[in-house]
Amino acid sequence: MNDIHGLAVHAAGAQLLPYKYDAGELKPNEVEIKISHCGVCHSDVHLIDNDWGVSKYPFIPGHEIIGTVIAMGSDVRDRTVGQRVGVGWQADSCGICEWCLQGDEHLCAQSQPTCVGRNGGFAEKVRVNSRFAIPVPDALDSENASPLLCGGITVYSPLRNHGVRPSSRVGVIGIGGLGHMGIQFARAFGAEVTAFSTTKDKEDEARQLGAHHFVNTRDTGALKKVAGGFDFLLSTVSADQDWASYINALRPKGTLCIVGVPPSGIQLQAFPLISGQRAVSGSPTGSPRDLHEMLNVAARHKVKAITERFAMSKANDAVARVKKNQVRYRAVLAN
Repeated sequence: MNDIHGLAVHAAGAQLLPYKYDAGELKPNEVEIKISHCGVCHSDVHLIDNDWGVSKYPFIPGHEIIGTVIAMGSDVRDRTVGQRVGVGWQADSCGICEWCLQGDEHLCAQSQPTCVGRNGGFAEKVRVNSRFAIPVPDALDSENASPLLCGGITVYSPLRNHGVRPSSRVGVIGIGGLGHMGIQFARAFGAEVTAFSTTKDKEDEARQLGAHHFVNTRDTGALKKVAGGFDFLLSTVSADQDWASYINALRPKGTLCIVGVPPSGIQLQAFPLISGQRAVSGSPTGSPRDLHEMLNVAARHKVKAITERFAMSKANDAVARVKKNQVRYRAVLAN
């Protein structure tokens, strides 16, 4: 038998319960990973509650996985048994479309998420296509690195792919699960970094994480004072914002990039975009190439998630705390 034991949700919003499934024969391109750590991402909460309408029950959540390769399919040449690897949002892609061929597998129309339509990382083991099992540098601690596999790449990819560099003036909106990593990576890129937060008490922490400046967005007029100041703004918050003021905070040719999902969408006037040649963009996670690079950058620049650790058996407690935004800043389950 090829049984894998984990914790599954059997209906929308239900508690996680012990669950086992038969993983079948190991496919030629797959690795089997013994999981040591798995982050609890807000996306897991959305999948548990079926907020996106894509969940099929029962399923095991979890897509910020770190563990050790314990078995390899017959075609795997790029990994070794005993190697420490990480798995993020994606477990497979078609491998042959234009996006896969140019190294943007995360944009593949047949992209296979790690825990949508299959079982993820709140478990003892998981199987994925070996290309999506990313080697983890020795310098990274597994607990602090596991949230990098989804949260970290979500903020790293837009900084990298929009060409942030030492001359850039970057603002990170929101200092939470994504934003606290975004500040660290923007600083690693050499940019001048400003943190935006509704919580004045976070100023000291934002500066410790690498921010040069802090803007309290509850302070009326604070956004007006930074008008025309930024090449790149990264919005990590899942709340509605004064979007017009953020567009006005961009320099000519500046970009506002959205990685958090505001509930009411984004309403904007066209003229400030046209007159300043400004842009609004979105960014999902990232490709295996970007994941490799991001982990190496994190190792070199000592970027890490601030985590709270829970035993795997206490996954329901972790999920409940993530739902209530009580975790600072990422919950991680440990086997």
